[in-house]
Amino acid sequence: MDDSMRTAASGMMAQQRMVDVIANNLANVNTTGFKRSRVNFQDVLYETLQGERIVNQDGTETTGPVQIGKGVRIAGVTRLDSQGSPETTSRSLDVAIEGDGYLQVQRPDGTTGYTRDGNLSLSESGALVTSGGYPILPGVSIPQDATAVTIAPSGVVSVTAAGNSSAVEVGRIELARFLNPGGLLAVGENQLVATEASGDPITGTPQEEGFGRLVQGALEASNVEIVQEMTDMIAAQRAYEINAKAIKAGEEMMQITNEILS
Repeated sequence: MDDSMRTAASGMMAQQRMVDVIANNLANVNTTGFKRSRVNFQDVLYETLQGERIVNQDGTETTGPVQIGKGVRIAGVTRLDSQGSPETTSRSLDVAIEGDGYLQVQRPDGTTGYTRDGNLSLSESGALVTSGGYPILPGVSIPQDATAVTIAPSGVVSVTAAGNSSAVEVGRIELARFLNPGGLLAVGENQLVATEASGDPITGTPQEEGFGRLVQGALEASNVEIVQEMTDMIAAQRAYEINAKAIKAGEEMMQITNEILS
């Protein structure tokens, strides 16, 4: 009985973690560029009560072993990098990435962060920075006398100065992509950092082979689907309840056994 209670308890803990992931997905349903996560489970060790058996005298046929599983555990939490829908903002410094790639930002510790959040703004010196104040890489500066900023799908940033009708290129936004984007480490503030699992970044300009394009005046919405998350939450809740009932059943059976032996 004790084994069944431990097995059911592992199921309860696993479903609780699934609800934790779902809750984070729902909390970030309106977070720009957020990618939803999914929990993957796997079974754990098995107790072999009986090995393979020979069922006839000549030994040509056998039956399989008798095994009892010992529960479940989380195998991993996978980030799903499907494209979020673009939301028009009509703000000239907002850019959505349509396709593969991440904006590169300079973090305070000198490392490079990667983000799909294209809510850009200007620092006091005119540098393009993220909503958190991190400058994008390579740096792009907007002159003080600029009256209009244009960001082309290829990442070229042009400005129109006061009294001048022609646009002048002042820089270009580059993107980075990874062989295994699921290996990136989330560090908050809509940023990811590279790890050994993700591999080294491959940098290039938008619209190059393998890279997406930039859409000015729009932001990429979260790819969280509320209906799917609610369905998954109900399934996790029901699985949690049935595992709790298994623990209760095991406890009642132990109680009956103790009463008989006492």
